[in-house]
Amino acid sequence: MPHLLILGQGYTGSRLRAALERQGWTVTGTARTARPGIVAADDPGVVGAIANASHIVSSVPPEGDHDPVLLRHGAALAASGVPLLYLSSTGVYGDTGGAWVDETAPVGHGRRSARSAADLTWQGMGARVLRLPGIYGPGRSALERVRAGTAQRIDAGGQVFSRVHVDDVVAAVIAAFGAGPGVWNIGDDLPAPGHEVTAFACRLAGAAPPPLIPVAEARLSPPARGFYAESRRVANGKMKRDLGIRLRYPDYRSGLRACLEDTA
Repeated sequence: MPHLLILGQGYTGSRLRAALERQGWTVTGTARTARPGIVAADDPGVVGAIANASHIVSSVPPEGDHDPVLLRHGAALAASGVPLLYLSSTGVYGDTGGAWVDETAPVGHGRRSARSAADLTWQGMGARVLRLPGIYGPGRSALERVRAGTAQRIDAGGQVFSRVHVDDVVAAVIAAFGAGPGVWNIGDDLPAPGHEVTAFACRLAGAAPPPLIPVAEARLSPPARGFYAESRRVANGKMKRDLGIRLRYPDYRSGLRACLEDTA
């Protein structure tokens, strides 16, 4: 039986785990703190889990300037001989002024230099690297912000970005295990401004959309302000060609409708 180790089992990892357990896989997950079915990331047992796994996924982001998984377990992972997969970010491309970007574009010019370094290191270890934009899905979408009354419609001067439904990420991970090492952008077919997504979520929820406000007036954390300073459209053609992915949710409209049904 295949045995997957998920280093950093969060939202996406939990959906991946559920999908593969339904297929008969054994899955071990790690997180910052232990909980039922999850091993603490600093537990000595993680070394044994690496040795026992037939497939390994890391979704752990950098901490400061370093990838904590590579710092702790880089040598063991490189020597494991099993398929490795790293969930990276399309943020490695930096700002393209709204232009389309594919996997041939240079990385490391944006605000995520540590992520770019980790991305390249995992590639050097022969991993499958999936570069992800904003992930949404049941319980974690614009619908939740609308219902909580925290949604904002922000005018960031034409800023546009890509996103992807979590279940399409899961499908891409499973497909990538059947491919050789490589890099793929994972995203839907319709990059769009965030305020359009929020407006559609309001329509679905039967709520009045909040006013469109300049980014300077928005309630944003420093990382969120950095996000709004970049604009890009992420091309997904290689994902479709190499991995045979047919998106279940090709745009935010179909994805949000499914989220509404899942949380009804």
